[in-house]
Amino acid sequence: MGTAPERIIVTVLGKDRVGIIAGVASVLAEHNVNILDISQTILQEFLAMIMIADISQCTVDLNTLKERLAAKGRELGVRIDAQHEDVFLYMHRI
Repeated sequence: MGTAPERIIVTVLGKDRVGIIAGVASVLAEHNVNILDISQTILQEFLAMIMIADISQCTVDLNTLKERLAAKGRELGVRIDAQHEDVFLYMHRI
């Protein structure tokens, strides 16, 4: 019997370059976070990416994961944000 999914929304914005998806995915994998879906678009030279990921088996708390993703974003020259699905849905309801 598995644990019910607990999802986060990860957004990545910045100038496109090689290694961004690999960098984000490596941070998630290091903490046992499963990527459920991913979408990206390139507008001119800029990347906009959104991921939905399951953190039910994550090895760190959400704040620590968010800090590590943000640090990876600084390293890659992009902005990476992560929000729990409940917060994301609450913020975007009309």
